Amino acid sequence: MSLRQRPVQPPGAGPPPYGSNRPRTPKRSQTNKSSETYNIIPIHNLLADHPSLRYPEVRAAAAALRAVGELRKPLFVQWREDMDLLDWLGAFFGFQRDNVRNQREHLVLHLANSQMRLQPPPENIDCLDASVLRRFRRKLLKNYTSWCSYLGRKSNVWISDNARRDSDSRRELLYVSLYLLIWGESANLRFVPECICYIFHNMAMELNRILEDYIDQNTGRPAEPSISGDNAFLNMVVKPIYDTIKAEVENSRNGTAPHSAWRNYDDINEYFWSRSCFKKLNWPLDLGSNFFVTTRKGNRVGKTGFVEQRSFWNLFRSFDKLWIMLILFLQASIIVAWDRDEYPWQALRRIDVQVQILTVFLTWSGLRFLQSLLDVGLQYSLVSRQSFLSGVRLVLKIVVAAGWIVVFIVFYIRIWNQKNLDRGWSGEAKKCILNFLEVALVFLAPELLALALFLTPWIRNFVENKNWRIFYMLSWWFQTRIFVGRGLREGLVDNIKYTLFWILVLITKFAFSYFLQIKPMITPTITLLNLKNVTYEWHEFFSSSNRFAVVLLWIPVVLIYLLDLQIWYSIYSSFLGAAIGLFDHIGEIRNMQQLRLRFQFFASAIQFNLMPEEQLLNTMGTLKSKFSDAINRLKLRYGMGSPFKKLESNQVEANKFALIWNEIITIFREEDIVSDRELELLELPPNTWNVRVIRWPCALLCNELLLALGQAKELIDAPDKWIWYKICKNEYRRCAVIEAYDSIRHLLLAIVKRDTEEHSIITVFFQTIESAIEIEKFTKMFNMKELPQIHGKLKTLLDLLMKPQKDAGKVINILQALYEVAVRDFYKGEGNIDRLREEGLAPRLRDSGTGLLFENAVELPDSYDEAFYRQVRRLHTVLLSHDSMRNIPINLEARRRIAFFSNSLFMNMPHAPHVEKMMAFSVLTPYYNEEVLYSKEQLRTENEDGISTLYYLQTIYADEWQNFMERMRREGMTNDKEIWSEKQRDLRLWASYRGQTLSRTVRGMMYYYRALKMLAFLDSASEMDIRHPSTRSSSKQDSAVNLLFKGHEYGTVLMKYTYVVACQIYGNQKAKKDPRADEILYLMKTNEALRVAYVDEVLSGRDEKEYYSVLVKYDQKVQKEVEIYRVRLPGLLKLGEGKPENQNHAIIFTRGDAVQTIDMNQDNYFEEALKMRNLLEEFKISYGIRKPTLLGVREHIFTGSVSSLAWFMSAQEMSFVTLGQRVLANPLKVRMHYGHPDVFDRFWFLTRGGISKASRVINISEDIFAGFNCTLRGGNVTHHEYIQVGKGRDVGLNQISMFEAKVASGNGEQVLSRDVYRLGHRLDFFRMLSFFYTTVGFFLNTQMVILTVYAFLWGRLYLSLSGVEDSSTASDIANNNKALAAILNQQFIIQLGFFTALPMIVENSLEHGFLGSIWDFMTMMLQLSSVFYTFSMGTRAHYFGRTILHGGAKYRATGRGFVVQHKCFAENYRLYARSHFVKAIELGLILVVYASYSPIAKGTFVYIVLTISSWFLVVSWIMAPFVFNPSGFDWLKTVYDFEDFMGWIWYSGGIFVKSEQSWEKWWLEEQDHLRTTGLWGKVLEIILDLRFFFFQYGIVYQLGIAAQSKSVVVYLLSWIYVVVAVFLFLVIAYARDKYAAKDHVYYRMVQFLLIISGVLAIIALWEFTHFKIGDLFTSLLAFLPTGWGIILIAQVLRPFIYNTIVWEIVVSVARLYDIMFGVIVMAPVALLSWAPGFQSMQTRILFNEAFSRGLQIFQIVTGKKSKIDL
Repeated sequence: MSLRQRPVQPPGAGPPPYGSNRPRTPKRSQTNKSSETYNIIPIHNLLADHPSLRYPEVRAAAAALRAVGELRKPLFVQWREDMDLLDWLGAFFGFQRDNVRNQREHLVLHLANSQMRLQPPPENIDCLDASVLRRFRRKLLKNYTSWCSYLGRKSNVWISDNARRDSDSRRELLYVSLYLLIWGESANLRFVPECICYIFHNMAMELNRILEDYIDQNTGRPAEPSISGDNAFLNMVVKPIYDTIKAEVENSRNGTAPHSAWRNYDDINEYFWSRSCFKKLNWPLDLGSNFFVTTRKGNRVGKTGFVEQRSFWNLFRSFDKLWIMLILFLQASIIVAWDRDEYPWQALRRIDVQVQILTVFLTWSGLRFLQSLLDVGLQYSLVSRQSFLSGVRLVLKIVVAAGWIVVFIVFYIRIWNQKNLDRGWSGEAKKCILNFLEVALVFLAPELLALALFLTPWIRNFVENKNWRIFYMLSWWFQTRIFVGRGLREGLVDNIKYTLFWILVLITKFAFSYFLQIKPMITPTITLLNLKNVTYEWHEFFSSSNRFAVVLLWIPVVLIYLLDLQIWYSIYSSFLGAAIGLFDHIGEIRNMQQLRLRFQFFASAIQFNLMPEEQLLNTMGTLKSKFSDAINRLKLRYGMGSPFKKLESNQVEANKFALIWNEIITIFREEDIVSDRELELLELPPNTWNVRVIRWPCALLCNELLLALGQAKELIDAPDKWIWYKICKNEYRRCAVIEAYDSIRHLLLAIVKRDTEEHSIITVFFQTIESAIEIEKFTKMFNMKELPQIHGKLKTLLDLLMKPQKDAGKVINILQALYEVAVRDFYKGEGNIDRLREEGLAPRLRDSGTGLLFENAVELPDSYDEAFYRQVRRLHTVLLSHDSMRNIPINLEARRRIAFFSNSLFMNMPHAPHVEKMMAFSVLTPYYNEEVLYSKEQLRTENEDGISTLYYLQTIYADEWQNFMERMRREGMTNDKEIWSEKQRDLRLWASYRGQTLSRTVRGMMYYYRALKMLAFLDSASEMDIRHPSTRSSSKQDSAVNLLFKGHEYGTVLMKYTYVVACQIYGNQKAKKDPRADEILYLMKTNEALRVAYVDEVLSGRDEKEYYSVLVKYDQKVQKEVEIYRVRLPGLLKLGEGKPENQNHAIIFTRGDAVQTIDMNQDNYFEEALKMRNLLEEFKISYGIRKPTLLGVREHIFTGSVSSLAWFMSAQEMSFVTLGQRVLANPLKVRMHYGHPDVFDRFWFLTRGGISKASRVINISEDIFAGFNCTLRGGNVTHHEYIQVGKGRDVGLNQISMFEAKVASGNGEQVLSRDVYRLGHRLDFFRMLSFFYTTVGFFLNTQMVILTVYAFLWGRLYLSLSGVEDSSTASDIANNNKALAAILNQQFIIQLGFFTALPMIVENSLEHGFLGSIWDFMTMMLQLSSVFYTFSMGTRAHYFGRTILHGGAKYRATGRGFVVQHKCFAENYRLYARSHFVKAIELGLILVVYASYSPIAKGTFVYIVLTISSWFLVVSWIMAPFVFNPSGFDWLKTVYDFEDFMGWIWYSGGIFVKSEQSWEKWWLEEQDHLRTTGLWGKVLEIILDLRFFFFQYGIVYQLGIAAQSKSVVVYLLSWIYVVVAVFLFLVIAYARDKYAAKDHVYYRMVQFLLIISGVLAIIALWEFTHFKIGDLFTSLLAFLPTGWGIILIAQVLRPFIYNTIVWEIVVSVARLYDIMFGVIVMAPVALLSWAPGFQSMQTRILFNEAFSRGLQIFQIVTGKKSKIDL
């Protein structure tokens, strides 16, 4: 923002009166008050010439702060008259000077804005209204008040809300100022809000002592704060707590230590949820308190409130109600289905079945016992002397749970004993059943109480929110008392809505599960259990091992049963989301054709929604006003009623609409998404030619005049009324006819000289036409057949006028011809020349020298008269437009944006207030080191295929490139080569605006500033201003003029909008002369409202550093960057995750009531920015029983057109950010915070921990924790789809995979978090279901899909190798395989289809039409989207599972560049070997072995049916990285890739080698998670690795050499081969090391001897045993998996064997395995590369979306450039 600056005071000025920051360098000298650098408004100088200071509200707020009055002045500070209450607090409590300055502006802006919004306005506008201050104090200190109430402490805010005194306003100002000063200087402590409450509580008490003139008993002097002096608050309060947090973070060993070993931000915060903090910490802070102890040796405060233990049991513990429901229903279903009745109610009639079902209570009590054991096992470290009662409760819960198990067993046995005793169901036996049920009723008592409270949510909220001891005692048994998670119940209406939804889902799921999953499995299970005389193919350890076979048969079915609730949720939420979307009127205007139908009501829609309307105070928000508003919206939507009639040109409304619409189209032109010609076709031109109707955009009038001429020609004999009636049936046709007539008349009169006879004739002729129309005799007086001829002449005339070189002679000739046709043929009057002269339609008798008619009368306007010729071009278009105009604009993005904007104006949204009365807001963007602006070198540098970034962009955005070049030529470029010189900056900006760069984000966010300026102008402009807007008010060129010389709208917007970019390392970038620093400075220079916050590191001697949060801006007056604020930090900024820490340091510089968090890969649109003030009004509307605290905003993924992969990703993302979040917000009420267009209630969040969480690793998905925190603290998250923000996504497979790995790992960490546990327990049952299945449940169920495939295939392998399958072929079990296969394949197809396809199809149908969505879906299938989604599923499953077991989650920088470069095989192998390739090879091996040994698989059809989905998964996991890799099947690249891969494998490297260079370094890095995992993680890893030994056990008995022996000796002897293989490997390795270099002959001799020995051994086996040659190949299937299993186990045991020779052997063998895996993966790639045609097919698949836009991508990836290479 450009602000007036005055010359700074020279160095050497006096020191600040208090709280100085570091000694200032000459660069930042001290300034006096009048010349002080300021941010937004110069509060230090209220007499300055600044537009914002014209508001009395600003002066009133500043005056209130300066009312120091008789307050006791601080000691040791020179008090000046210009100091205010903030200076007073700063001097007393030792706050930093710049913190005081920052919060002064913050407070004044907020109070002034609040007073502006006050309704009714205060009587005295020059004084701060007490109600404004009171409301702000209540909101800001509400969390503090709740905290005091929770801890049973009296608030130290000594103000009575009942009896108010005049001095209360000053006291309130002091309280809010004190809180803001504490918050502004707390740095990392802002993540611990209750710690800030503690600090405020004590400092407020000291403030009270000063205000109440307390006397210090020790000194006898007036009371002074316990902390005072320069930077006292930072050094004595913030730094000790900061140092404690920092020491704990160091204990985390960069996040690799277990979470239970160190305290994170949440632990520090929850320490202040206990009254003991007052006793132990005291005030001033007692640094000897155990709170500050961070080593294990001392009396250290451990974890508080919750311990994050890494275990998959967290999934059960957090969501135990869900798992209990599923397990109990499964048990009951099996019991009911076991008797094989057709319907379950038939079985339930039998008492035996009823009693058996009672066993669910045994299971339930067992699960409660498990839950209590988990509570102890995972949370035991919380128990201490201070929390003794917690330990008692944990133990009691175990005892009670165990007691219930015993009770149920006893009562259950009594039932059967009595029944057996009575030999039937006697009365006594039934009495036993009743006794059991009575016991069960007691067991269920807590659940019944919970149900009663669920049905009366207001009672539960009341009980939880009241801090009454009786309520605490009653709930002590059921839940831990914590500060958050209380009163989370929604209102009754919302309760009913999401309950009905889930009841429907659960009924469907359970019916499906019973009839199609459980019941079909009963018969094969019973058959298998009853199977006798099973001939096992191996040694049988257990006599009844067919039970194990039954378990293996059931595992995949149970897994599907557990996960398919996710599928049913997907189905129902998709259709529900579509229904909600329909009612919200989403997708009613999908394209330009539909826009034509609504455009005539468009101005009324803009007026209704975007323009403020004056409402009487007593009618606002009443039921009557809401009903009236609904009726008006209905009329608007369908064009009914007088307020929403069609526009005419004389309406003020039309002029406002034209101003807004033209600004939108102008910005489209600036963005180069429309051409100059399209701009003319789309704009609403000013009424310069006295046209009587509104001048619609030419694009809407296409063909209308020609159709009107056709109608007139057909209805030659019809009366005038009928013809006009037919024409007027189409509004655009009517306007086209009238505009054409008025324009032709004006044109002819304009090119013929006034005061000539010809001018008079034309005037009379048009008067004749108008009089004929008036008396309705037009068809009688004029010959309609001649209209086409006149039309043709007019076309010729306009063609002549539009030529660059005007030929006056030809113009005269055509005018003469036009005159002849009009007067002689068209006019039906008497053709007599005298009669025509008499009527004034023919010239008087002329002299012979006078010349022909029009010869000397034509005077064409000057060619520089752009306005005239622009109207000529418009008239030409109207006269001659045809159907192709319907495709205007050509650019798809422009069409989408127009359609969405126009559609959104017919949706429901709050009315817009005046800009002056709107809520102020900020936008905050965290930035680290990403691209700001593409450099010339980046644009021109070519990749290995010869493709530059610029060439790629020119091809992808061909039409936009043409528009850009057209604009450059219009702006003075004469030669295309100037684009690299004079126009280089424009070129770089053009390219950067099409990437994911900071410059694109800044341009988008500055549209808010531009939009608000225009809206402020429209709010206050007079009717004349709107009819004839001055260039000052609306021209873009004005944005470069100094702010102080602008109109009032600039002052208004400065107060309402702030944009802060948190460029964390900007200071370092400047010091290093990084080009990015210059580009950031350029952005500040060209965007006046932009501010940059960064962390400055300053050396303070002896290698110590001081850190500062700095805010800078570009001063337009002095033409340089100036520093505004510099707030010292207690130390290094980044203690937790980087992004939230960066946001946190910059948030103190934001302003307003709301803050929108925007990521660096986002964009915004001017037309959407117009609706921001409507969106902010949502904060005032109640949704359910709460007003929103977080507004969710729709995203548009703008990267979808780059490639098919980008399209798949954007389609998947789009369905989630629209349909998915729509349902989450309403009716499910569990929407969290998933991305960064969301708008936060700023003061609500800044007092409750900020807009994200930052603890290392656990909060790696920092965004969603803001939603968790909001929900737990009683906030409300909504979702609004009438406004959208652009968002970029990753476009290459490797980028996408790294992003999904980050998200999946983040979800794995969420499983451990306290937030998820508390939400799982504190939400009611149905909201808990919604929460689970839309967060961690989605990833868990993805993992379970993969586990299902594993369980199914391993089960089939067991059945085939064991012989059970062979033995069962004679029974029904073979036929019943179809049941299992059908279930599995349904599940897999449903998983692929419904998880990804259904939400996309439904949302696309809603927004683009059903046929369009089906076509898109089919296209995606042909482009192998199912391969991509299957591959992504593997990525999510791998990283989610690994994180839960072992940890290792970390931030993965994906990069946001364009992906046209071929990724080498080695890079793909490094990324996917462990997550996909090895797993796919394992599954493929199982499928091959199964095909070889299963008697069922001998039938090809049966085998295909059983395994098709598994083979699809295997192929997808192996081939996807190559299918979606540019030039993935290019033969030469494949050959080179293989050579590169082998070089990487064998390169040994050194100490500093990277994993990209050396296989060994990569292999060790892949084991990092095993180094940090706990004992149980290692045990589970070893157990999972043991599965590879099964191949050997199963296959060795199938070898010929085994001679069909079933002895266990066969298996034991087979290990000889493993030992021999290791021995041979060692011999070869030893010989290679000893002889290969020097005595190569000896090395060859050793190899020869080994080969001879091997051949002899084979011959001996052939001769003396049952050995077969085939055994050689079969044994590979047995022993290779064993070797891999040994390697995996050795990796787990690495600490024990690292320094032995065993580890060297493991490394060497592992390298050979990776070579083998690489060859297996490379083989199909090489085959397809060698085959002709696959490369071009793959290119088409990868870039097909671009093909559909007419692009030649194949030229890009093959490097065939165009002839012109800029």
